[in-house]
Amino acid sequence: MIFKIEDIQGFLPHRYPFLLVDRVLEMEAGKSITALKNVTVNEAFFQGHFPKLKLMPGVLIVEAIAQTGGILLYHSIPNPHDKIVVLSKIEKTKFRKPVVPGDQLRITARILKLRNRLCHLAGQASVDGEVVVEGELMASVLNLEEMNGRT
Repeated sequence: MIFKIEDIQGFLPHRYPFLLVDRVLEMEAGKSITALKNVTVNEAFFQGHFPKLKLMPGVLIVEAIAQTGGILLYHSIPNPHDKIVVLSKIEKTKFRKPVVPGDQLRITARILKLRNRLCHLAGQASVDGEVVVEGELMASVLNLEEMNGRT
């Protein structure tokens, strides 16, 4: 399955400047996904991180992995339109190389365990075949009705 940005906006609630997945290249629901994020000098975060040495913040690379995993999870659970996926834990994460304007992140995620409302994912981001960030994430699947009652 290949998804373009218009499709991705139907799966994720994120919007500019926080939508960090540009395209899904392949996906096997319930198993794994590969996506792309094109990093341009026009990204809002480069204004302050850092003006003289532009580096993509590591936490945003982790967020791109989480969003990629969220797309996979969206296609792996029943009634996804009634749910929202939220990040609940980050562990075993390593930041290996900097990401700069002009890089293209190739993001992969795979489901390690999926039970009811909790998903354990392994993910990584690479540039030109070299891993820049890798780690494991936990995501909680919440009913939108429950969340609307809390806000």
